[in-house]
Amino acid sequence: MSVPGPTSPDGVLAGPPHGLGAGEPTPGLSDTSPDEGLLEDLAVEDKAVEQLAEGLLSHYLPDLQRSKQALQELTQNQVVLLDTLEQEISKFKECHSMLDINALFTEAKHYHAKLVNIRKEMLMLHEKTSKLKKRALKLQQKRQKEELEREQQREKEFEREKQLTAKPAKRT
Repeated sequence: MSVPGPTSPDGVLAGPPHGLGAGEPTPGLSDTSPDEGLLEDLAVEDKAVEQLAEGLLSHYLPDLQRSKQALQELTQNQVVLLDTLEQEISKFKECHSMLDINALFTEAKHYHAKLVNIRKEMLMLHEKTSKLKKRALKLQQKRQKEELEREQQREKEFEREKQLTAKPAKRT
Protein backbone atom coordinates (compact mmCIF):
# COMPACT_ATOMS: atom_id res chain seq x y z
CA MET A 1 0.00 0.00 0.00
CA SER A 2 1.41 3.33 -0.97
CA VAL A 3 1.24 6.47 1.11
CA PRO A 4 0.24 9.59 -0.78
CA GLY A 5 1.64 12.96 0.00
CA PRO A 6 -0.01 15.64 2.07
CA THR A 7 -3.34 16.84 0.78
CA SER A 8 -4.68 20.33 0.60
CA PRO A 9 -7.95 21.26 2.28
CA ASP A 10 -9.84 20.38 -0.94
CA GLY A 11 -8.45 16.79 -0.95
CA VAL A 12 -5.97 17.19 -3.86
CA LEU A 13 -2.36 16.05 -3.37
CA ALA A 14 -0.25 19.06 -2.58
CA GLY A 15 3.15 17.63 -3.23
CA PRO A 16 5.54 14.77 -2.54
CA PRO A 17 5.74 13.31 0.93
CA HIS A 18 8.38 14.51 3.31
CA GLY A 19 11.79 13.19 2.55
CA LEU A 20 11.32 12.87 -1.20
CA GLY A 21 12.76 15.33 -3.56
CA ALA A 22 11.08 16.96 -6.43
CA GLY A 23 12.73 14.74 -9.05
CA GLU A 24 12.26 11.43 -7.28
CA PRO A 25 9.43 9.15 -8.35
CA THR A 26 6.57 8.84 -5.90
CA PRO A 27 6.07 5.36 -4.52
CA GLY A 28 2.84 3.80 -5.90
CA LEU A 29 2.83 6.18 -8.87
CA SER A 30 5.06 4.28 -11.21
CA ASP A 31 5.02 4.16 -14.97
CA THR A 32 3.39 0.78 -14.94
CA SER A 33 -0.31 0.21 -15.58
CA PRO A 34 -2.70 2.21 -13.39
CA ASP A 35 -4.77 -0.92 -12.57
CA GLU A 36 -1.82 -2.83 -11.17
CA GLY A 37 -2.19 -1.96 -7.43
CA LEU A 38 -5.96 -1.50 -7.54
CA LEU A 39 -6.89 -5.07 -6.62
CA GLU A 40 -4.63 -5.03 -3.60
CA ASP A 41 -5.97 -1.67 -2.53
CA LEU A 42 -9.59 -2.92 -2.94
CA ALA A 43 -8.89 -6.03 -0.85
CA VAL A 44 -7.29 -3.92 1.86
CA GLU A 45 -10.10 -1.38 1.66
CA ASP A 46 -12.75 -4.14 1.89
CA LYS A 47 -11.01 -5.52 4.95
CA ALA A 48 -10.78 -2.06 6.43
CA VAL A 49 -14.44 -1.37 5.65
CA GLU A 50 -15.43 -4.66 7.29
CA GLN A 51 -13.33 -3.97 10.33
CA LEU A 52 -14.62 -0.42 10.58
CA ALA A 53 -18.21 -1.67 10.19
CA GLU A 54 -17.65 -4.33 12.86
CA GLY A 55 -16.09 -1.76 15.16
CA LEU A 56 -18.94 0.66 14.54
CA LEU A 57 -21.53 -2.05 15.11
CA SER A 58 -19.78 -3.36 18.22
CA HIS A 59 -19.66 0.17 19.56
CA TYR A 60 -23.27 1.16 18.82
CA LEU A 61 -25.12 -2.20 18.69
CA PRO A 62 -25.42 -2.74 22.48
CA ASP A 63 -26.82 0.75 22.93
CA LEU A 64 -29.21 0.22 20.03
CA GLN A 65 -30.35 -3.12 21.46
CA ARG A 66 -30.90 -1.56 24.87
CA SER A 67 -32.82 1.25 23.19
CA LYS A 68 -34.88 -1.28 21.25
CA GLN A 69 -35.66 -3.18 24.45
CA ALA A 70 -36.53 0.05 26.26
CA LEU A 71 -38.84 1.04 23.38
CA GLN A 72 -40.53 -2.36 23.52
CA GLU A 73 -41.07 -1.96 27.26
CA LEU A 74 -42.44 1.53 26.71
CA THR A 75 -44.77 0.22 24.02
CA GLN A 76 -46.01 -2.52 26.36
CA ASN A 77 -46.48 0.03 29.13
CA GLN A 78 -48.41 2.26 26.74
CA VAL A 79 -50.70 -0.63 25.82
CA VAL A 80 -51.32 -1.32 29.51
CA LEU A 81 -51.96 2.37 30.15
CA LEU A 82 -54.35 2.56 27.21
CA ASP A 83 -56.30 -0.43 28.53
CA THR A 84 -56.43 1.11 31.99
CA LEU A 85 -57.52 4.42 30.52
CA GLU A 86 -60.30 2.74 28.54
CA GLN A 87 -61.50 1.02 31.71
CA GLU A 88 -61.52 4.32 33.58
CA ILE A 89 -63.41 5.98 30.74
CA SER A 90 -66.00 3.21 30.83
CA LYS A 91 -66.33 3.71 34.61
CA PHE A 92 -66.91 7.44 34.08
CA LYS A 93 -69.50 6.67 31.43
CA GLU A 94 -71.24 4.32 33.89
CA CYS A 95 -71.16 7.07 36.52
CA HIS A 96 -72.69 9.53 34.07
CA SER A 97 -75.32 7.00 33.09
CA MET A 98 -76.05 6.41 36.79
CA LEU A 99 -76.46 10.16 37.25
CA ASP A 100 -78.81 10.20 34.27
CA ILE A 101 -80.75 7.28 35.76
CA ASN A 102 -80.94 9.06 39.12
CA ALA A 103 -82.20 12.18 37.37
CA LEU A 104 -84.82 10.09 35.57
CA PHE A 105 -85.96 8.52 38.83
CA THR A 106 -86.19 11.94 40.46
CA GLU A 107 -88.19 13.20 37.52
CA ALA A 108 -90.40 10.10 37.65
CA LYS A 109 -91.09 10.72 41.37
CA HIS A 110 -92.00 14.31 40.59
CA TYR A 111 -94.42 13.32 37.84
CA HIS A 112 -95.85 10.52 39.99
CA ALA A 113 -96.62 13.07 42.71
CA LYS A 114 -98.28 15.28 40.09
CA LEU A 115 -100.31 12.33 38.85
CA VAL A 116 -101.44 11.48 42.40
CA ASN A 117 -102.51 15.11 42.92
CA ILE A 118 -104.40 15.16 39.64
CA ARG A 119 -106.12 11.90 40.57
CA LYS A 120 -107.16 13.33 43.98
CA GLU A 121 -108.51 16.45 42.26
CA MET A 122 -110.42 14.36 39.74
CA LEU A 123 -111.97 12.23 42.52
CA MET A 124 -112.93 15.38 44.41
CA LEU A 125 -114.44 16.90 41.26
CA HIS A 126 -116.30 13.65 40.58
CA GLU A 127 -117.78 13.72 44.09
CA LYS A 128 -118.78 17.36 43.69
CA THR A 129 -120.41 16.73 40.33
CA SER A 130 -122.25 13.69 41.76
CA LYS A 131 -123.58 15.83 44.63
CA LEU A 132 -124.52 18.61 42.21
CA LYS A 133 -126.36 16.12 39.98
CA LYS A 134 -128.28 14.74 42.97
CA ARG A 135 -129.13 18.25 44.13
CA ALA A 136 -130.19 19.25 40.62
CA LEU A 137 -132.38 16.13 40.40
CA LYS A 138 -133.98 16.91 43.78
CA LEU A 139 -134.57 20.51 42.75
CA GLN A 140 -136.09 19.37 39.48
CA GLN A 141 -138.36 16.91 41.31
CA LYS A 142 -139.34 19.62 43.80
CA ARG A 143 -140.19 22.03 40.99
CA GLN A 144 -142.19 19.39 39.19
CA LYS A 145 -144.04 18.63 42.44
CA GLU A 146 -144.66 22.32 43.02
CA GLU A 147 -145.77 22.69 39.42
CA LEU A 148 -148.12 19.74 39.82
CA GLU A 149 -149.49 21.16 43.06
CA ARG A 150 -150.09 24.54 41.38
CA GLU A 151 -151.81 22.83 38.50
CA GLN A 152 -153.99 20.90 40.91
CA GLN A 153 -154.68 24.09 42.84
CA ARG A 154 -155.77 25.85 39.64
CA GLU A 155 -158.02 23.00 38.71
CA LYS A 156 -159.59 23.08 42.17
CA GLU A 157 -160.12 26.81 41.92
CA PHE A 158 -161.50 26.42 38.46
CA GLU A 159 -163.93 23.76 39.70
CA ARG A 160 -164.89 25.89 42.63
CA GLU A 161 -165.53 28.89 40.43
CA LYS A 162 -167.49 26.72 38.15
CA GLN A 163 -169.60 25.55 41.04
CA LEU A 164 -169.99 29.06 42.35
CA THR A 165 -171.16 30.50 39.11
CA ALA A 166 -174.91 31.02 39.04
CA LYS A 167 -176.82 28.57 37.01
CA PRO A 168 -180.12 29.61 35.64
CA ALA A 169 -182.91 27.61 36.98
CA LYS A 170 -184.74 25.45 34.65
CA ARG A 171 -188.34 26.42 34.04
CA THR A 172 -190.73 23.79 34.28
